Amino acid sequence: MKQAYMINKDRKKGLGIVLPLFLLFITATCDRDDVFEREQYKNVFALISESDNVSRKFHKLGEESVGYVAASLGGTNPTNKDILVNLAEDQSLLDDFNRTNYDTDISKYGRPLPENKYNIDTYQFTIPAGEISGRLPIRIRPDGLSPDTAYYISLRVESHSSYEVNPEKSFVLYQIRTKNYWSQAGGNTNYSMRAKLRVQGSTSELEMPGTKVMHPITQNKVRIMAGNETYESDVNVFNKFAIVLEIGEDNKVIISPYNNVQVTQVNGDPNFPNIFKIENDGFKTYKTFLLRYDYKSGNTVYEMKEELRLEFDEDEENNE
Repeated sequence: MKQAYMINKDRKKGLGIVLPLFLLFITATCDRDDVFEREQYKNVFALISESDNVSRKFHKLGEESVGYVAASLGGTNPTNKDILVNLAEDQSLLDDFNRTNYDTDISKYGRPLPENKYNIDTYQFTIPAGEISGRLPIRIRPDGLSPDTAYYISLRVESHSSYEVNPEKSFVLYQIRTKNYWSQAGGNTNYSMRAKLRVQGSTSELEMPGTKVMHPITQNKVRIMAGNETYESDVNVFNKFAIVLEIGEDNKVIISPYNNVQVTQVNGDPNFPNIFKIENDGFKTYKTFLLRYDYKSGNTVYEMKEELRLEFDEDEENNE
């Protein structure tokens, strides 16, 4: 009897300890749930960019165009007041980006967009009450920018009137690269090539398939490597062996040196008449160059007959 009494007493004592611990656990769980719920429901905005806080945009040569720095608002409940966001330019953001990504390789550094190439009329924009986005317009004039350089406008949130900003997305590097109808800067426009190469004075021709990277220079000029010269993203290589194709309104092409290469346009070949045209084979559409030129590499002159083709979707391009 005494043993049963002791067991019952121990049980009560145990319950006396467990019950407060259980209540403490329930309270902590509820607190965590409340915090989680508040986090889920609270309104936080962020500047829209890729994972590295860069917003990459292409701007067409030959015209002024408008790009946007945009913000997106998260949170379950709609806002009941406007969010006025003020941005400020901050060069240190680009400095940090360059050091982080390229360390001491200064040749790869992005550069600030020159002040005469853009206008920001106001650094303030609004995310209206009840809406989830807002944006700041930037007018860009890309003529004269190098196709080999990425240019940036560095912006951060200086102040905002209400709610919260995501600190990891409170700044953006707006990157400007150039484009024209035939190519985009950055080395990603690759034309397939079918060419015939002959050393001047020789009777034999070499069939030469491959690809050629094309860069925009102006509204109607592009740059490629001459002949079979190896492409490298290096200004010294471009200066030595790159050529320029100027496309006229009549789609006739004028070939000239980009810098130091000796190149001579050869007219009169019916199969390679130095023209640009759009081709459709019934299934796909292509931008096509037919080129004939001679160029000198070292002490050797090469005669080039060259077809360059790039598949494209006309409807998609018109909607860009």
